[in-house]
Amino acid sequence: MIKNDRWITEQAQNGMIQPFESSLIRAVSVDGNGLKRPVVSYGLSSYGYDIRLSPAEFLVFRHIPGTVVNPKRFNPKNLEPVALQSDEDGDYFVIPAHSYGLGVALERLQVPENVTVICIGKSTYARIGLIANLTPAEAGWRGHLTLEFSNSSSADCRIYANEGVVQLLFLEGVPCEVSYETRRGKYQDQNEQVTLAKV
Repeated sequence: MIKNDRWITEQAQNGMIQPFESSLIRAVSVDGNGLKRPVVSYGLSSYGYDIRLSPAEFLVFRHIPGTVVNPKRFNPKNLEPVALQSDEDGDYFVIPAHSYGLGVALERLQVPENVTVICIGKSTYARIGLIANLTPAEAGWRGHLTLEFSNSSSADCRIYANEGVVQLLFLEGVPCEVSYETRRGKYQDQNEQVTLAKV
């Protein structure tokens, strides 16, 4: 069963999402005079929670002629950091046209043992050609999610830090025999930095 805002709030009070916004944030203050700037929404929704992209790190794949990306022997040299930029619209990274990038969630998750979380893209980004990879966080997983994005458009694309980037859906089931924590999953306890492919 998909979990609602009441359940998400209760679980957040027990540390499931940190930091936690108890409502959907659509604008933030930019000065002490009440001036607000619109943001890509984040926080609690009816049946989900929109997490933010961390400003800490964003990497894009670069083309190195003659190389093949191999998840069993991943070469970090296939990635290059993208500089965080700022203007009146906020802090952002730029993903080149027809490129793929990796970022990390600002919020830290601690998934209950009887829940699996699915990350889905936000329509605001989908409408400009930026596709978020569907990512699970299994029962018992904890840490900062590494997030994957594909710029399918023919133009460079901004992705905003400290603003909503994907929505989490919480699916409760009968408790599993072996959780991610129990099996000591290889992506457990990720820090607020991009975690590369592991086998």
